[in-house]
Amino acid sequence: MHHPIGTENMKERSIEGFGRRLADIRKSRSMTQAQLGEFVGVSNRVIAYYETESDQPPGALLAELAKALKVSADELLGLKPPKEPTNPKLARLLNRLKRVADLPPADQRAVLQHIDALADARCKKKPTKKAS
Repeated sequence: MHHPIGTENMKERSIEGFGRRLADIRKSRSMTQAQLGEFVGVSNRVIAYYETESDQPPGALLAELAKALKVSADELLGLKPPKEPTNPKLARLLNRLKRVADLPPADQRAVLQHIDALADARCKKKPTKKAS
């Protein structure tokens, strides 16, 4: 029996650069392999395997990986160019602020007041240009 696509060829099919793209996108989101793995229900070793050892995207996990990384499956597969990458420094700050969102309201206010006070103090120290 002849199949249009032989199953022996399926294992050889790959998407060039998938692992590198997965790692780059994950890092741009300031996520660890363990965090990404936890989000999609696999170990960090599975994520490490897909990033370094395989250019065969895991079909069953593709949608979950894309959702976790906030990209489209087409971007993850390299079929579409990725959107403007998030600044890694900003991504780390945003992840930390998400942790603040899990705190009780009184603690959230205390953290935000501290941030506001530091930012206000720094802004006052900067020299301002007077309008001519």
